[in-house]
Amino acid sequence: MIKGCKICGISDPNILNFIINHPNPPKFVGFICNYPKSSRYVKLNYLKKLLNINKKKINFVAVLVKPNNEVLEQIKSLPFDYYQLYDCTPEETKIIKKKYQKKIITALTIKNKSDVDRYKLFLEVTDIYLFDSKGYEKSEAFDHNLIKNIKLDKDLMLAGNIKFNDNLKDYKKIANYIDLSGGLETYGLKDKSKIETFLNNVKKIKNEN
Repeated sequence: MIKGCKICGISDPNILNFIINHPNPPKFVGFICNYPKSSRYVKLNYLKKLLNINKKKINFVAVLVKPNNEVLEQIKSLPFDYYQLYDCTPEETKIIKKKYQKKIITALTIKNKSDVDRYKLFLEVTDIYLFDSKGYEKSEAFDHNLIKNIKLDKDLMLAGNIKFNDNLKDYKKIANYIDLSGGLETYGLKDKSKIETFLNNVKKIKNEN
């Protein structure tokens, strides 16, 4: 059952303001905090200015790829509700969660069934599972049938080459939250018209639940 969505890779204050004040806002907004390979990466000083905003009821998510202590200390006072962690071990995740008192989105990049099965290692430390493609900065796809039959007692977030105007009914039996980044862009920039369509589609599918 789809409960809502996440819009990821926000780096523009005008887009952030548009999302926060939308009549059907997402439940989560993500910011790329330590992955310079991504065109959506936000440097620390700019990130502080960007997040100096009334986020209302939206959860802010720090997207972190195997973060070191320096990065974690730099962002600890910023208004993040969740840390979305890529390439961290269960033990590293546990330490981060305990030390910084944040909810955790465990991001697993999927190519085959053995990648999916790794979710079992994070049962004790995860609040939400995110199943993403291997090329996460490129919005690549993976076979959603790989996660179709797993049984979780945590919410499942789905990313990886999902388009702004996809029929969300296709994901109802798989995911609780839909996560888009590149699918909301035109020529590499977030597109308000695509965000509008996506958020309204999410609202519609939630009403159908």
